[in-house]
Amino acid sequence: MSTPCPSLVAMLNELIASPSISCTRADLDQSNLGVIEKLEGWLSSLGFRTEVMPIPGQPGKANLIATLGTGPGGLVLSGHTDTVPCNPELWNSDPFKLTEKDNRFYGLGTCDMKGFFPIAIEAARKFVDQPLQQPLIILATADEESSMCGARALAEAGKPKARYAIIGEPTSMQPIYMHKGMMMEAVRIQGRAGHSSDPSLGASALEAMRDVLNELVSFRQELQRDFRNSDFKIAEPTMNLGCIHGGDNPNRICARCELEYDLRPLPGMNLENLREDVTRRLTPIAEAHGVILTTEALFPGIPPFANQKDSDLVKMAEKLTGYQAQSVAFGTEAPFLQDLGMDTIVLGPGSIDQAHQPDEYLAFSQIEPTVALLEKMIATYCL
Repeated sequence: MSTPCPSLVAMLNELIASPSISCTRADLDQSNLGVIEKLEGWLSSLGFRTEVMPIPGQPGKANLIATLGTGPGGLVLSGHTDTVPCNPELWNSDPFKLTEKDNRFYGLGTCDMKGFFPIAIEAARKFVDQPLQQPLIILATADEESSMCGARALAEAGKPKARYAIIGEPTSMQPIYMHKGMMMEAVRIQGRAGHSSDPSLGASALEAMRDVLNELVSFRQELQRDFRNSDFKIAEPTMNLGCIHGGDNPNRICARCELEYDLRPLPGMNLENLREDVTRRLTPIAEAHGVILTTEALFPGIPPFANQKDSDLVKMAEKLTGYQAQSVAFGTEAPFLQDLGMDTIVLGPGSIDQAHQPDEYLAFSQIEPTVALLEKMIATYCL
């Protein structure tokens, strides 16, 4: 349904006031349809053809594909509609109300990354009455902060089709051409309880987990020996042993123990191969301790992303921003858009240092330069 498109600040105000938290915890997870409906209405009023794409198996979640113009090629301006959870008691303002202070806009999602949509729409306004030679597509996705089910659904559907894509994550307007992947994995061990005075009465899941920890640390050392990319600030793949739970009393043999860890692979490393390597290395531990050991991916994972330093879009972004393209350790939807055949970069207003923090903000000084930059990108790739 078409809705008159308001000013940039009014759009940002409405988006911040529409909670759209995505979370692996069902009690915190929310729909993003309120945000999608606002964007669809505004873009329809500007003449964009819009498609709201429900996410299979995810009630209350949807992507939006809004297209201005026709033809092959074209440019995608992409962002995610969800935010992480927050702790309102730690904020100095209401996270769901846009607050202007100290030349900044405060609110949950101002930089990560609802703030990108009003900026992209403002840039697009300049072209709504011009005959585009190639389409301009504004893409809004679901659940980037949790499962990335929105980007995965797009990749599976094979759309949108374009030649270039800019993902407006907060990069302080520096073009990003490469990032590490992300895996969140679990190891679960089922042993057998018994009285601690006689170890033969049980099979300790905690004793088995001790060997699992040692094996994972050895695996990490091997990965960091064999894989390195000096374009990253942290040149090696990383593995963080994040949390562990097991047992219930000092005088009882531990019957169950669980570990969750995070692995950040470099470009060129395959997620499934890494999972297979972990399972192969841990299987003998289960046999030695007489326990049942299972491994599980907590979510499908984000593949590493790498564009070519000399790609047309990377070079254009460097020219227009004055910054050399960089790499980052955090993950984005870039590999999924790249899989659709697009020359892809990550480039947007705001700093990742403000993302996922109380008092998240977007500095006023980032807004007009980003609008101007996107106008130049649209003129380059769509006119």
